Amino acid sequence: MYNRDSGSAVELVNSGKISKNTEQHGRLRLESDCSLNINKVSKEDHGSYSCRQYLDDNSYGNDARVFLHVLHVSSSQTEIRPGRSVTLSCQLFAVEMSNYMRTELMWMNQSGINLKSDSRFQISSKNIRYITLSTTLLKKDHGQAWSCWLVQGNELKVSATYNVKMSNPDTKDCIRAGSLIRGILIIAQIAVFAAPTVILLQIFCSRRAERKDKHRLEQIEMPAVPESDAQQTEFLQD
Repeated sequence: MYNRDSGSAVELVNSGKISKNTEQHGRLRLESDCSLNINKVSKEDHGSYSCRQYLDDNSYGNDARVFLHVLHVSSSQTEIRPGRSVTLSCQLFAVEMSNYMRTELMWMNQSGINLKSDSRFQISSKNIRYITLSTTLLKKDHGQAWSCWLVQGNELKVSATYNVKMSNPDTKDCIRAGSLIRGILIIAQIAVFAAPTVILLQIFCSRRAERKDKHRLEQIEMPAVPESDAQQTEFLQD
């Protein structure tokens, strides 16, 4: 079952078969152990996912639920040149914000220095879910990596990175738009953080009715498969 933005739940899988009446059906795969694969995760996939064990045709046990949160970075420009202004937006797509008390979004360079301290960059924030970075690009920005960090207290929870790439930094030829990497954040009973562009979400359900009172094992595996021109972002893992 999938639910987003407190709307009605959508059944993704029934009796071992992927429902074809959902937007995600072409990117979903069900494994023999009840694990659910979500391929090419996007911001639209954020929400809660529940695994329900049916004991018989008319009754079922407790649901095992995880929250999928996505930290997404986007650019105002598809083609960028030296001397041209660009604005990067970082947004947290989440349905359950109780896990984000005392959190903050911030822009950092690849050395881990807050870009707010550099007068080249103008940073503004609407709320704890949204922050922007604006600057005028220089030739020396080629190869730079600017990251949006989600920080709770003094701890980095997840990040998403924008990489600036120039076809030829010594000319004013068009710069290819920097590659974007989304951060994927999953909240279960114990938080797990990783950095894939392909995510394997596994919720293991006990198949025996006599185990219905036991806690279900929830496991998440997330093999990173970079998209074209993308470099893997490094995430902290608890």
